[in-house]
Amino acid sequence: MSFKEKYGPWALVAGASVGLGAAFATELAARGLNLILLARGTDALEALAERLRKAFSVEVRTVTADLGDVRAAARCAELAQEHEIGLLVYNAAYSKIGRFLDGTLEEHLRTVDVNCRGPVSLALALGKPMAARKQGGILLMSSLAGGQGTPLVATYGATKAFNLVLAESLWHELREHGVDVLACRAGATRTPAFEASQPQGKTPMMDPEPVVRQALDALGGGPSMVPGALNRFVAFVFARFLPRRVAVSIMGNATRRLYPQ
Repeated sequence: MSFKEKYGPWALVAGASVGLGAAFATELAARGLNLILLARGTDALEALAERLRKAFSVEVRTVTADLGDVRAAARCAELAQEHEIGLLVYNAAYSKIGRFLDGTLEEHLRTVDVNCRGPVSLALALGKPMAARKQGGILLMSSLAGGQGTPLVATYGATKAFNLVLAESLWHELREHGVDVLACRAGATRTPAFEASQPQGKTPMMDPEPVVRQALDALGGGPSMVPGALNRFVAFVFARFLPRRVAVSIMGNATRRLYPQ
């Protein structure tokens, strides 16, 4: 089957307005899928939707939603009744950079809500009808930060480890129902959110488009993937050759160089 036949006719992209989310939406529209785009920013979402309708002649619906809100899952379940959603891309994420003790409880719990509650809720709401149809796909965005402790983004890194384990578990559970699941362990990516964090140092970065293409092409294969040859090399070395305490120290030092303040 073609990508559209396997994962269409509709795809839902959570966290779709800018950066990787917008790149996912664009690539999926280019592959012929109709789109439901979820994000908090209405103006950017509507502008993206209009561009995609004109460029690819696909149907695009926009839904303004806070993916850290418990009500978001109910809204997605309603959308699954209205449309045959064959693919979920959960790209939404929240993170605050800084020492763990300097963050507020509200900030840490919002990170957990958006990055953990959100993908669990949407995977359950959309995975059930996919499994009933014996066809579909779920792609969760994880991160190299979830491969080990990552100081200065401790809660974020922990949530990305959660996403990785969740996706790998669902990959095994849902494949007998015809549903493909994948965790994309992205490295540093050139997005508005990354630039808005005002990094002081330099780090190798990928553009969003190759990250998206490689992730979508890997869907239906193994339970997880790392886009980019350099990122794959780093992930391999960290996992196979470095003691955990060394890997954590390297990540911490790298983050401190980017955010010395």
